Amino acid sequence: MGMAGYHLSRNRMLFFGGALFITLAVGVHLTPYFPSVSDFVSSVKSVVVYDNREDSCINLVNEVVWDVKPRVISSKGDGTVDYDKIWDWSRNGKAKGCDFEKLGRGDVKDLLNGSWIVVAGDSQARLTVQSLLSLILDEKRLAMIMGDLYKKHSDYEIVVDEIGMKLDFVWAPYVVNLTSLVMGFKKNRTYPEVLVMGAGLWHMLHVNNASDYDVALENLRSSVVSLLPFSSELDMDGPVTGSVSVRSPHLFWLGMPILINGMLNTEEKREKMNDEMWHAYDSVLHNSRLLRRYGGPLLLLDIQSLSWNCGPRCTIDGMHYDGAVYEAAVHILLNALLIESHQKLGSL
Repeated sequence: MGMAGYHLSRNRMLFFGGALFITLAVGVHLTPYFPSVSDFVSSVKSVVVYDNREDSCINLVNEVVWDVKPRVISSKGDGTVDYDKIWDWSRNGKAKGCDFEKLGRGDVKDLLNGSWIVVAGDSQARLTVQSLLSLILDEKRLAMIMGDLYKKHSDYEIVVDEIGMKLDFVWAPYVVNLTSLVMGFKKNRTYPEVLVMGAGLWHMLHVNNASDYDVALENLRSSVVSLLPFSSELDMDGPVTGSVSVRSPHLFWLGMPILINGMLNTEEKREKMNDEMWHAYDSVLHNSRLLRRYGGPLLLLDIQSLSWNCGPRCTIDGMHYDGAVYEAAVHILLNALLIESHQKLGSL
């Protein structure tokens, strides 16, 4: 993994980083003699920490618009209907100017070249892995791996040799599993370039206690903060400072989907995963300061919004949604990576 992360820095970023280091080093030595140099160093630091495009667009990356249209699929005249699930950013005026795009296979491979990606969680995370791999692998190879990817309650890993990318799926249905994973990275001093985590549905079903979920999220947040190279600048009792915006790895939280209670496939699920309990868990997540929008370190991949707007026509069991939902989540992740690594598609 010696070349891991090259995709997110590129030669131009390495050059800029080297030039910046030299500039700052000279500035530090000259500061006592030239007060104006001190001002310059401060201004350069602010440029590195805060990126205008990131400030204005990173919070809009989940703002996709859905168009779910009925499509007759039966030639027997029995009225059988399926639905086309189409989504994009183009019809959302708030996202205008952010240049969000659905990435093609070549761009995805260039962006993730040399990366180590870890996706950890429950079945929602596994579906996300499938959507990511569908953008990288051809149909034949994707079909060959599906059996291994969907072995029940198991981990999965794959190396895409042609781009030097390693992807690990870690079966981690409880938040405590995610905390152990993060602490393992810290202990071994090996970190993925991209870390996607999410858990809550299993806890809701098998523990069914939002207060306990709250404690688990707080422990996870503390572990993640200790992982960050800029953790000393993260106020544990306040919002994330701008410095954390340049951290590595790139951290994402995979949100829980909307649950359609009447469609859940067991009585236990319908009883325990009711609307009141779902909202309690959702509220705990928002108050945990784990998510960046609430002062935390992880950028949300908003499965809640995506599943809500795709609607009941996008699920057969009220919990697992059509591939279009997870496809959208993956493209949101990829566009966020472009923003955070200060790249545009034309530069890949």
